[in-house]
Amino acid sequence: MDTYYDTYYIDGKFVSEDKATLSVKDITVLRGFGVFDFLITYNKRPFRLEKHVARLENSARHIGLELNHSNKEICDIVMQTIERNPHHKEDNIRIVYTGGISPDGVTPQGNGILMVMVTPKHELPDWWYTQGAKIITVDIERFIPQAKSTNYLSAIFAQQKASSLGAVEAIYKDKDNRLLEGTTTNIFAFKGTTLITPPDGILPGVTRGAVLELLEKKYDIVLDFIPQADLADIDEVFIAASNKEIVPVIQVDDTVISDGKPGEKTLALMADWNAYTTAYGLGETE
Repeated sequence: MDTYYDTYYIDGKFVSEDKATLSVKDITVLRGFGVFDFLITYNKRPFRLEKHVARLENSARHIGLELNHSNKEICDIVMQTIERNPHHKEDNIRIVYTGGISPDGVTPQGNGILMVMVTPKHELPDWWYTQGAKIITVDIERFIPQAKSTNYLSAIFAQQKASSLGAVEAIYKDKDNRLLEGTTTNIFAFKGTTLITPPDGILPGVTRGAVLELLEKKYDIVLDFIPQADLADIDEVFIAASNKEIVPVIQVDDTVISDGKPGEKTLALMADWNAYTTAYGLGETE
């Protein structure tokens, strides 16, 4: 059996994954100061790449990290990295911009490193999508939620708790017990013909944006927070993310959503999403 090493882009060079290195003095390592973004391919076409890179740029602005590459330059490097990994059927793409090496170990110098890591797309369990998944809530609010930073302490803490309780995701909630977003997902709820999703104080999900575009002509969309106390009266809940796509949620903490099965509107969205992303992979839609 042939062993294929993935090829990464690290600071101007394409290198085998086993040769990819980063200085221990980089403040991404020392302080968790850096930004990243994540996306997948459909038919080897990266999904909304320019939007993901624009979000990376936005994340950098929010935390005060200077990028030395343009959107187009980063997009071109991503495409070149994909081409160097032809042994994947589909790709996970992680774009990282580090904080760089700092003389005092804390002050950014504008010398960060761009890294693009392309790995095989990871298939998630079928039952998430057929039976629906359980999620939990945690009393955490992310620092600078508009930025996708490499400081993931809150997410790792929350995910450990979710795993210990048999849940696939943890949703942050604020001091008023309003649901905000997941550690790696955005959350949505159906109430009648209304679709509800939080308006702000969250990471602006690229998948979230695509979902809203798909549903804007079908439902009344309300950008509002979802109070935890209202979950018992909600018809359907789902989470969305680049790697997870659309996952129906049948339980939040101890509250079973409706009849405890994936809802009709969520299942219809999943079918629409599959059709849309298939067409996207064929270059038939943007």
